[in-house]
Amino acid sequence: MRKISLIAALIITACSAGADWPVKDTVVMIETTEGEIEITVYSARAPISAGDFLRYVDGGHYNNQGFYRVVRADNDPREMGMSLIQGGRLDQTVIGDPIAHELTTDTGISNSDGAVSIARDKPGTGSATYFFINVGNNDFLDTGGTRNDDGQGYATFARVTDGMDVVKRIQAMEAKGESDLGATSGQILTEPVIITRAYRK
Repeated sequence: MRKISLIAALIITACSAGADWPVKDTVVMIETTEGEIEITVYSARAPISAGDFLRYVDGGHYNNQGFYRVVRADNDPREMGMSLIQGGRLDQTVIGDPIAHELTTDTGISNSDGAVSIARDKPGTGSATYFFINVGNNDFLDTGGTRNDDGQGYATFARVTDGMDVVKRIQAMEAKGESDLGATSGQILTEPVIITRAYRK
C-alpha cells in the first residue's frame, strides 16, 4: 500500500507542477465496404492536422462517407506517377474552419507509402474534410516538392499500419465517375467506397 501511495503522490506532484506528459500516438480504425484500414495518428509530430482528423473521427463525421478518388500512373495528367486514394466527406461538408498548414520539414513525415495527408488548394485552405493515403513514394508532395507551384507540399499526420491491401484494392477500382475539375478527370470512382465507421481503437 505504501508503494502505491508513493507513486500516486509523485503523479499528483508532477501534475500540480505542470509537468509535460508525452503525447501518445492514436490508432484509428476505418471500416469500409472493402475492408478495414488501421491508421496510427501522430499527434505530437503534427498536432494541427492530427487534431482536426481526430475531431472528425470522434464526432462521427466520417461515418457513411467514403473514398471517392484514386490516382495512378495511368490517370495522372502531370505524368509524375502520383499514386494515392482520397476520401473523407462525400457530401463535401466542411465541419468547422480550415486549419493552418503544417510543413513536412517540421513534422518529419514524408508523403511515402502509407502516409496520410490533408488535401488542400492553397496553403491554409485544407481540413480533415478531405484526406488522402499515399501508395508508394510521392515525395514530390513534400515541402519543397515539385507538384505545387507554392512548394509547400501537403501536410502529413499519420500512417497506415495495417490494411494497405485494402488501400491498393480501392486504388485499382474503376474510375469513370463525373468530375467538375479537369485535373481529376478519370480519377473519380464509378462507385465510392463507403466508410461505414471510423473510431479510435
